[in-house]
Amino acid sequence: MKGTLVLTWILIIYLSHIAVQSQYYSEILPYDPEPVKVTNLHFYLHEALKGQNPTAVNIAQANITNNSSVPFATLAVVDDILKIGPEDNSEVIGNAQGLGLLLAGNTTTGVMYSDFGFTAGKFNGSSISIFSRNTIIEPGREVAVVGGRGKFRMAKGFALLTTYFLNTTAVIIEFNVTVIHY
Repeated sequence: MKGTLVLTWILIIYLSHIAVQSQYYSEILPYDPEPVKVTNLHFYLHEALKGQNPTAVNIAQANITNNSSVPFATLAVVDDILKIGPEDNSEVIGNAQGLGLLLAGNTTTGVMYSDFGFTAGKFNGSSISIFSRNTIIEPGREVAVVGGRGKFRMAKGFALLTTYFLNTTAVIIEFNVTVIHY
């Protein structure tokens, strides 16, 4: 018993000595921020709701939704196409992948998380992330840019959305995005 107590004290002293000697960092460097850049982007999101290749699909739905005409608590996954213009033959510049949660009351409101990845042009390989409330049926609305990668590292900003076209099979939304990044 006495030997165990002595061994325990030796172990405690040894471990406390190691904790005092160790560091969780290697070196303190002065903060030298890169200059802030502001980039304005303009593109169109093309979403197919039905047909052979839909780009938005419901993956989960609350039980109460089956009894309601309003899609309350519906989770959808999206893989939408980003194009320079609203026309079908416009140049593809990327895609928006993410989730949308439909909430409802007397209007259709959603919460969206999407990563807008660019696959062409000056921002090829970069993306911006949007996580925001989205009042889907309003013709004009604003959502928040909360992050990015590549040329949009540490991005923040906002996107102004305007519904360009909407019917039961397709949606085209115009995006005017202001991104602040480093």
